[in-house]
Amino acid sequence: MNANPLPSKPHYQILDGLRGVAALIVVAFHIFEAHATSHLTQIINHGYLAVDFFFLLSGYVIAYAYDDRWHKMSIGSFFRRRLERLQPMVIMGMIIGAACFYFSDSPALFPQIHTVPVWQLLLTMLVGFTLLPMPVSMDIRGWQELHPLNGPGWSLFYEYIANILYGLGIRRFSKGLLTALVVLSAAALMHYTVTSKNGDIIGGWSLTPEQIKIGFIRMMFPFFGGLLLARVTKPVRIKNAFLWSSLLLALIMFMPRIGGAEHLWANGLYEALAIIFVFPLVVYLGAGGQTHSAKEYKICKFLGDISYPIYITHYPFIYIYTAWVFDNRQATPSQAIGYGLLTFAVSVLVGYACLKLYDEPIRAWLKKKSIT
Repeated sequence: MNANPLPSKPHYQILDGLRGVAALIVVAFHIFEAHATSHLTQIINHGYLAVDFFFLLSGYVIAYAYDDRWHKMSIGSFFRRRLERLQPMVIMGMIIGAACFYFSDSPALFPQIHTVPVWQLLLTMLVGFTLLPMPVSMDIRGWQELHPLNGPGWSLFYEYIANILYGLGIRRFSKGLLTALVVLSAAALMHYTVTSKNGDIIGGWSLTPEQIKIGFIRMMFPFFGGLLLARVTKPVRIKNAFLWSSLLLALIMFMPRIGGAEHLWANGLYEALAIIFVFPLVVYLGAGGQTHSAKEYKICKFLGDISYPIYITHYPFIYIYTAWVFDNRQATPSQAIGYGLLTFAVSVLVGYACLKLYDEPIRAWLKKKSIT
């Protein structure tokens, strides 16, 4: 019980809006990904970089929200606040994943789904509630994911690790020590992307040594780079910040792959530079901007509110859509477009419904309970 809970600080509304823009790009990326014939053929070629952007944005916001509060906040209360913010939707994402699981049965893509017993599905769901990673031996889908019912859960697993590292020690780092950590993390990120066999940063969602390495590489620089950015810069007033930062963010993700199959390292270099330099610029621009009208404020608030629910609940519908694409290779473009648009709309509507009917009421109840 806490009779004097820490009040929430005002939000950076434009940063909230950018989080929503990135979440919508992720949904579209996953829909187009179902039609890609290789890692070189994608309409939203770098859509997966939204995860790296989320990590950086999270580090920035964590520093803003908590760096100056540790004199009146315990580690336990910090972890409780993070759990209250993130965990309810983790649970809902796993429930939706379990409800959709058998609908993604596919002779071409997921041929074993119909053989999975209900008890094993429920066990996977219960483990998913905790975000503890599933070993490859317990995979019930066939993609070797940390969370076979809801693939994006892998990034929340690493988000929690980042929060734990911050709360237990990195929050105390001086600017010099934090800078050293960020520079080393940037070097590791650059080395990996340039030497990657596919020339990109894709990965992190399996419990294998290589995938665990990728997961930490993808988390360390963006999260703690965002933390450093918040500590060493002060936002300056930027006109039309939401427009320009949204366009820059979209440009990075829609950019065609660099170098082609002959020079995969060039694409890896592009992605490293985008994460290390451009994403911090996007966050800096967004933090320095203000909404200039009631309409822009409402757009940013709406996008910010739905960003996390959409991100953590959309992928079960992507499984179904991807299975349909693989089982219907002869489908007409109009059929694929129609089903893809339906999947996008359902993802947004379900995310919004989860926000209003579940996430906001649950968090309000948890907040009320903490002060009673």
